[in-house]
Amino acid sequence: MAKLLHLFDCLLVVGYLALLVVWYRVPWSPYYTRLMIITTVLTFISFQSFQLYRSWRGWKFFLEFLVILKAWGAIIGLLLFYFFVFKISHAYSRVVILIWSITTPLFIFLLHLTARKILRFFRSKGKNVRRAVVVGAGDLGLNLVNEVETMPWAGIEVLGFFDDKVDELTISEIHGKPLLGNIAAINEYLKIHDIDYVYIALPMRAEKKIFKILRECRSLGARIYLVPDLYLYGLHHSEMQSLGSMIILNFNPNTEWKRSFDLVFSVAALFFTLPVTLCIALLVKLSDGGPVFYRHRRITSAGKTFNCLKFRTMKVGAARELDLLLAENEEMRREWQNSYKLKNDPRITKIGKFLRKTSLDEFPQFINVIRGDMSVVGARPIVGNELNGFYKDSAGRYCSMKPGITGPWQVGRRSNVDEYKERVEMDDWYILNYSLWTDIKIIIKTVFCMVKGNGAY
Repeated sequence: MAKLLHLFDCLLVVGYLALLVVWYRVPWSPYYTRLMIITTVLTFISFQSFQLYRSWRGWKFFLEFLVILKAWGAIIGLLLFYFFVFKISHAYSRVVILIWSITTPLFIFLLHLTARKILRFFRSKGKNVRRAVVVGAGDLGLNLVNEVETMPWAGIEVLGFFDDKVDELTISEIHGKPLLGNIAAINEYLKIHDIDYVYIALPMRAEKKIFKILRECRSLGARIYLVPDLYLYGLHHSEMQSLGSMIILNFNPNTEWKRSFDLVFSVAALFFTLPVTLCIALLVKLSDGGPVFYRHRRITSAGKTFNCLKFRTMKVGAARELDLLLAENEEMRREWQNSYKLKNDPRITKIGKFLRKTSLDEFPQFINVIRGDMSVVGARPIVGNELNGFYKDSAGRYCSMKPGITGPWQVGRRSNVDEYKERVEMDDWYILNYSLWTDIKIIIKTVFCMVKGNGAY
């Protein structure tokens, strides 16, 4: 399949060039013939060099598109150098070359996308499936199997686990997968069975067992993959870097793109909603004459605190009134200790109920984003007591990024979440899986949630 796709890519590139020449009625010349020959050779070499035809099982589409862009960029760079050295750019139509240079990667990606869809169809029918075993039946191994099961289109069938706990347990399977033996038995198993992938999902402290598998099993026909136990360090958004002759992992999230996106989006949001925000500010002021904004200390990246802005939705003196409410009402006190919110809070003003229902009270937080205290999308802004009391092992993850105006909690069940643990898990999920596309999807879903007003109080 890979070789056939490689051939189609080469034909697509030169065929598309010839089609554009004909479409724009450019006279054919020997220069175009030479260009097609050179391009065919460069396409064949560059696409192979950038490993465009590797196995993309389990990879996201945009990663393959990025590789296509890199490989095609190398080709265009070499062709421009060729035009410059031989001073022959005048022999070609600039319109044809420009359109061809810009749009070819899109057509190549569409071709690869079609190939992937075809492969997914065959894999759903049980064909073109790769057989795998997992070394390690702990949390890391179970997480790996769960992830594979969410991607049936990847065509990876996990046959079972190898783990030394098989000598201690009487059970014969874990998570519906059989225990095939202890770790030492994998060598003989690979000699007898036709296995495509071996996933090592052992903790880093088991380095001797990992080295033994790498030393003894790499010549037995299976591809071996190490699943690094980065959850041990609280973050898997890592980047491999070099420090002299040493390889190091950078666990600091790369959020430069996020900051640029936050600034552009927040400035635009404040500009286009200015009439609405001014109207809200006036209504809040007229409701009881109190301040327009409410400031509350929240946690941002690195554990620092900041004043989180909101339109005031409670009566003046609500903080003092809270102490009396919690002292007089046991049920309210338990609810507050569990979620730091009250579903039927008597301190909320009439305009405040509407603002909370529609989440319009959070509009001033775009000012926090511009100031650098928050992101548009992120984990929930929390107070110090929440961080220390509920996040515990997840506190380091939480403090690695800025909190967001919206996030997975906003587009999920919002304040209807019963257990605080579920809120922590949603924040963890975002921190471990954030991306530009994830942020865009959450923003779109947030708009629908604001209209519906579900779960907000």
